[in-house]
Amino acid sequence: MTRFGPDCLGGALAHLRPSDHCWVAYSGGLDSTVLLHAACSICGRLPGELRAIHIDHGLHADSSLWSAHCARQCDALGVPLVIRCLQLQPLPGESIEAMARQSRYRALAALLAPGDCVLTAHNQDDQAETLLLALLRGSGVQGLAAMPSETVLGQGRLLRPLLDVPRLALEHYARHQGLSWIEDPSNRAQRLDRNYLRHRVVPLLRARWPAVSATLARSAGHCAESARLVEAVASDALAGSAGRCGGTLSIQALAKLDRGRQRSALRLWLRRRGFAIPQTRHLARILDELLRARPDADPLVSWAGCEVRRYRDDLFALPPLPPSPGALAIRWEPDSAFAGLNLPLGLGSLQWPEMADGRRRDPWSAGALTVRFGLTGQTCRPRLAAHRRALKKLLQEAGIPRWLRPYVPLVLSGERLIAVAGVCGCGHEGSGPGPIESPRWRGHPWEELGVFAC
Repeated sequence: MTRFGPDCLGGALAHLRPSDHCWVAYSGGLDSTVLLHAACSICGRLPGELRAIHIDHGLHADSSLWSAHCARQCDALGVPLVIRCLQLQPLPGESIEAMARQSRYRALAALLAPGDCVLTAHNQDDQAETLLLALLRGSGVQGLAAMPSETVLGQGRLLRPLLDVPRLALEHYARHQGLSWIEDPSNRAQRLDRNYLRHRVVPLLRARWPAVSATLARSAGHCAESARLVEAVASDALAGSAGRCGGTLSIQALAKLDRGRQRSALRLWLRRRGFAIPQTRHLARILDELLRARPDADPLVSWAGCEVRRYRDDLFALPPLPPSPGALAIRWEPDSAFAGLNLPLGLGSLQWPEMADGRRRDPWSAGALTVRFGLTGQTCRPRLAAHRRALKKLLQEAGIPRWLRPYVPLVLSGERLIAVAGVCGCGHEGSGPGPIESPRWRGHPWEELGVFAC
């Protein structure tokens, strides 16, 4: 049987550069307990100061007891512990496993400072199960690569130093060292796919092929090599397919690629943007419906957590659009000069730039302002020498996608439009020495696109 000890962990981490902190993702279960104990034994050889992070998903009645157990163990080991409570509430039909995993990685990413690393206790058996699940889902080479031993996470890196270690070796170490750990009852629930494989399928395979976990993990490694080659090709395709807006793809450039490169480029694009890789049917719809749609059409392909849309020659991948503000009207009082305004529905905030000279007019010269959304029939003259334009025409000229226009804050003084946030201010005849500037629109979900330049 393969043996595990602190030196095995030290060898797996020897290549790392020094950093401020080396975190252990500590659930309190057997695997992470072994990882934390072994890390303590070689703390002088770790790339940074050893710390532990415990994620309380809030999905089990005893989760607070598990947090307390982790706190006691870390206190006994002299390891600083951070506990993050998520209080997840899955929607009907939503995969609890997937939601918990995504939320857990988001919490870990938020924790890491530049250069930090976090260690997780995924082992060889976990890797074999992940490959089997990917096979049963019909995954491509990226999915069959299972879990990488090292990957970027937030501002730091996530490492899985135990991927070559069988679960049985970790259990032997834990019992030999007299360690105490938590048994999560959900790990026995065979309604969950991974648990069904672990308790029903893999034992049958192991009875016939004793080295099944090592063999499957080795296959995952071969797939990972192939995936890196595919990613290199896809990366070259992406480099030549950048769209006009930040993070978008040029439809014309994509159309010049063969279908295989198109699929690879789309998968890599979506993964780099942090979205779940879509099923084959979703990829086919993007290629057949979005790339071939008329430039004035508004096609949409969506799956959990992602919407892919087009506007003109750009392909966008975005989180689902929030509820439309509709007829919402927000009063903006001049409590202080150029005071900011926080918008509801996660739409960020507005802030007027301070007047650097006398040529800019005070937007509150006629009293309180109103912020509205989705108005029609309004006009705006963006420059003193320019003709007045219909709001729809102005947004078209600014390159604002149709499906974003209902969210653009429109600032009115009385019934008169004086600014389109992120686009321009509006001048009016006889209204002063110069046009009002547009307020800066910050913190909204589409800031990275760069379509709102002001």
